[in-house]
Amino acid sequence: MSDAPKSTPRDVFSYLLATAMLYVAVISFLTLLFQYINIWLPDQLDFFMSGSTSATQRSTASLIVVWPVYILMTWLLGKDIKLNIEKSEIKARKWLLYLTLFISAIIIIVDLITLIFNFLGGELSLRFGLKVLVVLLVAAGVFGYYLWDIRRDRSKSSQLPKLAAWISSGVILASIVAGFFIVGSPAKQRQIRFDQQRVEDLQVIQSQVLNFWQQKAALPDQLAELEDDISGWQAPLDPETDEPYEYQALGDLDFKLCAYFSTQSKVQNMSPKERFSPRGFSGNFEHGIGRECFTRTIDPELYSQDKLKPLPVR
Repeated sequence: MSDAPKSTPRDVFSYLLATAMLYVAVISFLTLLFQYINIWLPDQLDFFMSGSTSATQRSTASLIVVWPVYILMTWLLGKDIKLNIEKSEIKARKWLLYLTLFISAIIIIVDLITLIFNFLGGELSLRFGLKVLVVLLVAAGVFGYYLWDIRRDRSKSSQLPKLAAWISSGVILASIVAGFFIVGSPAKQRQIRFDQQRVEDLQVIQSQVLNFWQQKAALPDQLAELEDDISGWQAPLDPETDEPYEYQALGDLDFKLCAYFSTQSKVQNMSPKERFSPRGFSGNFEHGIGRECFTRTIDPELYSQDKLKPLPVR
């Protein structure tokens, strides 16, 4: 019986790359599904969900790049083994396959332990159960396929690799497409970032108006009065149109700030997927689409002129 052929640098590179791409793809896919579960089954204790969108975008970007590379590498490696069946026994391939089986088995075991532990503790919820199920199915799928691949008879042709590639690619493609419906298109995300900047600008202007009143016991007639040559502060402009924000003094203690928004942030009118968008917490600047005005009244007993640090405006 002849010894197994030695691994060439090309073989090591190919199998390392394919294995690395598999691991990154699995992690990204699980992260993506976890974020979908977080969005559609939100936890009331998770107040801020901006990280959910960022994680979804990172995972989607990873899958778009990594998965085609993995499919290409496995196709090239399979083609190489068909030309030289002895290459299925090279050490680089065997080591990485068994490493993948080991990691998959550990994940399955830990996943089941976690499931039983939480079940015994009475903390099993649909949200948690779905995450455990997703990890179990993915890890079991990887383990089962590569266990079959190690044991398969290379002298016999099989359509399973091609079928597995098509099915897994279809599932990943569906998960990526679902992300556009959940977190919105790139154009929608850009509009959200513009609106987030508008809210931050209005908060800054509001703070400057309050500080002006504390120092001078009067509201400015226009935003230009807030500009300071020493500090260099100037009223921010709309990030998309470069137009100034609307400001109007309504009395001795009342003023109004207005801006045009492209998206909606009002929690009471938002669906679950919109509620956990990257806008973050907008405080008392919740807004709809279009021109929105925010009227503020300064309480002189609360915001006395001798305060050195401005406090929030109600």
